Amino acid sequence: MAEELRRTPLYDAHVRLGARMVPFAGWEMPVQYTGIVEEHRAVRTAAGLFDVSHMGEFEFTGPGAREAVDRLVTNNVSRLTDGKALYSPMCYPDGTVVDDVLVYRLGPEHFWMVVNAANTDKDFAWVTENTRDIRGLAVRNISGEVAQLALQGPRAQAILQPLAEADLGAIEYYAAAYGVKVAGLRTLVLSRTGYTGEDGFEIYVPAADAATLWHALLEAGRPHGLLPAGLGARDTLRLEASMPLYGHEIDHTTTPLEAGLGSFVKLKKGEFIGREALARQKEEGLRRKLVCFEMLDRGGIPRQGYEIARDGEVVGRVTSGTQSPTLGKPIGMGYVPAHLGAEGTEFDVLIRGRALRARVVPRPFYRRTGPAAHPTA
Repeated sequence: MAEELRRTPLYDAHVRLGARMVPFAGWEMPVQYTGIVEEHRAVRTAAGLFDVSHMGEFEFTGPGAREAVDRLVTNNVSRLTDGKALYSPMCYPDGTVVDDVLVYRLGPEHFWMVVNAANTDKDFAWVTENTRDIRGLAVRNISGEVAQLALQGPRAQAILQPLAEADLGAIEYYAAAYGVKVAGLRTLVLSRTGYTGEDGFEIYVPAADAATLWHALLEAGRPHGLLPAGLGARDTLRLEASMPLYGHEIDHTTTPLEAGLGSFVKLKKGEFIGREALARQKEEGLRRKLVCFEMLDRGGIPRQGYEIARDGEVVGRVTSGTQSPTLGKPIGMGYVPAHLGAEGTEFDVLIRGRALRARVVPRPFYRRTGPAAHPTA
């Protein structure tokens, strides 16, 4: 018997809005409402509202909390101050990727880790197994208690500010506020983060408050051009911003260095899981690397798993691809031998039996103007 799909607290709201619901990582999630391209463009020009309550959240508390999180991730948690967040890979001893996560410091002995939905159970088992020796530590999987809404786009602050009892302009990129009231509801975490390449906020609330907040944000955003947005637009937006997706650009067969995430690997911070392997790989040099490319020939869109060839020989594979709504052309990411990773290098992508030319381009494909759109190291 197939495993029953889980639903977020906003399932009924999605159905009422006419969303097309699909299975995703064990959840029944909205892939689109009015259409992927329309929702994508709303985020780039105005704002979109995403239900990302399927994501997992772990809470670390106690005197050993910082030590535990710093051991688990490659980035430097010790440099975080209260109200700050960071992005980081989390690795196995061989340097390959368990997951990529967000870490929030709520206090000196209080941290959150946000993980990908498909990995929640696996990640929690990994986290608990690899921190059980740390004294003064409590780790809880609070995923079922928390809902997460992502308000993304250039109009995000204008929409959210009238509802928020805090100065959102004071929340810098990759910073957070805790306990702020929004639409009369006390949020758990309100951070200036996102997965679209645009300005925006990710808002964590008790699951019971999710529907009330969702409707308040939709109502406040209507005059600004806000649209509810599904997983389809979330994927095309993150791909234009060249942000990795677990199971595509990163997984248990890839390392952060190969994926171009070296700025989030702090080899000098002290011991962490995977450090020796990553230090060795950095010293020896990469054999392959993740590249961004655009299609030069017409005739198809690159998709995950398509082969990449050079001089008739298969040398790599596409990890993600789409027709970019913003750029108006097919784009993709994929792994190729390191010597083929330079900007301007051309190769073929094999699409439906045809070898179509592609060219390596700078990363990211799209970068908004204004404050940094990507997490800083």
